[in-house]
Parts: sequence; C-alpha cells; structure tokens
Amino acid sequence: MAAAQRTEVLVVGGGVIGLAVAWRARSLGREVTVLERDAAGQATSRVAAGMIAPVAEVEFGAAGRRLLDLGLRSAELWPEFAAELREATGVDVGFRRTGTLLLAADADEAAELERQLEFRRSLGLDVRRLAPSAARELEPALAPALRMALEVPDDHSVDPRRVVEALRAACLATGVTLREGTTAERLEVREGRVEGAVLAGGERLGAGTVVCAAGPWSGAIEGLPEDARLPVRPVKGQIMRLRDPHGPGLLERVVRYTGGYVVPRGDGRYMLGATVEERGFELGATAGGAYELLRDAHELLPGIAELEIEELCTGLRPGTPDNLPAIGPGALEGLLWATGHHRNGILLAPLTAELLAGLLDGRASGEDDAALIEACDPARLRSERAGAAAL
Repeated sequence: MAAAQRTEVLVVGGGVIGLAVAWRARSLGREVTVLERDAAGQATSRVAAGMIAPVAEVEFGAAGRRLLDLGLRSAELWPEFAAELREATGVDVGFRRTGTLLLAADADEAAELERQLEFRRSLGLDVRRLAPSAARELEPALAPALRMALEVPDDHSVDPRRVVEALRAACLATGVTLREGTTAERLEVREGRVEGAVLAGGERLGAGTVVCAAGPWSGAIEGLPEDARLPVRPVKGQIMRLRDPHGPGLLERVVRYTGGYVVPRGDGRYMLGATVEERGFELGATAGGAYELLRDAHELLPGIAELEIEELCTGLRPGTPDNLPAIGPGALEGLLWATGHHRNGILLAPLTAELLAGLLDGRASGEDDAALIEACDPARLRSERAGAAAL
C-alpha cells in the first residue's frame, strides 16, 4: 500500500458540526482536511429547522439541565458567530431574534404549560405567561381556540442551509481541504492511537488528530475497538418546507405545540416539523408523517393550509442514550468526538467548535468551559456501552 498522505487535523464528516470545527481549527493555523461522504452539509444539516432555542427545548432531569447549560452558552455565541461568518463570506445566515411562543390547544395542554412555566422559572429563565388574546395580538394568525401560551423572548433562529453555505465558503477561503464524495471506510489504529483513516479505494490519509463528526453514522465507524466506540444511533425526522406565494406575514415568531413547531424564515417560507422516528437509516418520506405534521399545525395555525409545499424532507439526527452530545477526547489518543447532537446540532455548532478548538490548541479551559466539557464527555457513553455489553 502506498505511503499515506498526511494532515494535522482530519475531520470525518462535513455537516454543520464538522465544518464549524474545521473552520476553527484552521484559524489556529492547523492544516485541516474534511472528509464528507456526499456534498458538504447536504444530509442532517440541510433539513434542520434552525431553532436557537435552549429555553424552549429544556427538559426535566439532570441530563436536561446539562443540555440547557450547553445550549445557553452556545446561544450566547451565535450572534458573533453569525456576524463573523457574514464578514468572512458575505453570506447572511438568517439569524433572527424572533422569540418563541409555546402553545396549548386544550385544557390538558394548558395544565402542562403551567407546569413547564414553573419549571423554567425555577431555573431562572425568562418565560412569560400569555392569555390567548395577548398571544393573538402578537401573532394574529393563531386560532381563536388557543387556550394558553408562553412567550420565550430570547429564543432565536437561523437558516441552516445558509449556515452550511457560509461555513463551506469560510473553510475553503481559509485553506481547509474539503474532500466531498469521499468516504472514510475505517480509522487506522496503531498501538492504541488513531493515526488517520483509510478511504474507499484503499487510499490512506494520516493525521495528527482525527475529529469524528460523522453525525448519525458515527456509531458505525469501523476500525475502532469495541470499547472505544460510541452508541450513536440515527433518529429519523420528517419536516416540511412551506412557502406563502404572497410573501411573509403569516408568522413572525417560532411557534411550538404538542406534536411540532413552525419556524418562519422571514421570506415567506416556513419550516414545519418534525417527526421523531426510530427507523434506523431508513429515509423514506411517508404520507402518515406529512398528515401528522399538517394536522397538528392546522389546529393552532389554520392559515398553514394556504401555504404551498416546496419540499417534504427527511433526515437522520445523531442520537445518544441521554440525548446529550459527545464532545471531547475519545478512548484512544489522537481521537476527538464531535457528534450525538440529536436535535441541537445547529444550536450547539459554535460551542462545539470552540470547545474542540481549545482541546486542539491545548488551551487551559476556565471553570465554566471545564464544566461544559464534563457535561458532554464521551467517556460517559463508553461506560454505558460497556455496561450494556456486560449484561
């Protein structure tokens, strides 16, 4: 076999996470190569809704609190991240300070929203209770049958397709080598250290550090010993891209409700999502999925029936057992993980890139960053895999 080519940092996966990590690694002066099996950003990232919504997304339990801490920190980074991308590439990523409305359609859902309100207040988060009339003053298209709403003013959104476009351009402009249509068939491991990857066709590419950012495919990566792999699985989601032929105006804010959400893009387009399906790597769109999305949205937003369907998209989220990402060192030297972001890849992209850049640069992290790195330490998932294997 021919001698391997070599790069300082090899990023496996060219979605929004992999591109963000590559861009930041390149800013450190590192030689960076990205391997992407298809076209950069055209898998999970392309069909994401783009909500920057740590407060609306927060869940009960210890894992939910850790995810909230990660999300709040990354949300703080997003305005500067978006501005930096625009300055570097001229691409506006569609960062919109819209806020979110959480909606209840009946008495049971209103009771649950009250519980959610108290939970968020107990965490010191800015959430406001709205009467139905007040919610309809903010968003007149909401149905009169609305029972209750919560306003989350600090949640925002971006357009993931523009984010991918900007990150790809930023990587290329700064000298990142982007190899699209290139599959890493397996990682090369020698004497307990990851030293690169073997590509389809047998080409070898050596690396000082390999960053695995392969999204839902991360758990199936070949070459690693069993105890060094992570239990990352694909979680299917179906989402609709809708367009108002008359332009923007139906909604200004993101709305969320039992069964889904609607995210306005600001140009007359709306993302309606999303199903959560444990179907492995199956990607087929279904009539049932489309029906459920439209049915649930129409109850609270009747005007959605007048929109045109541009796309019915499917994608695979990278899920972990606790729905927290894996960001940080692997079990073997030379390996870093940046995967398992589930529904929060867009939200957590700036923070993931910042944390990985710190690890690559050997910078001593402050107390806050150390706590965030601990929250998403991949070692917790390796321990869980080992425990399951022992049963």
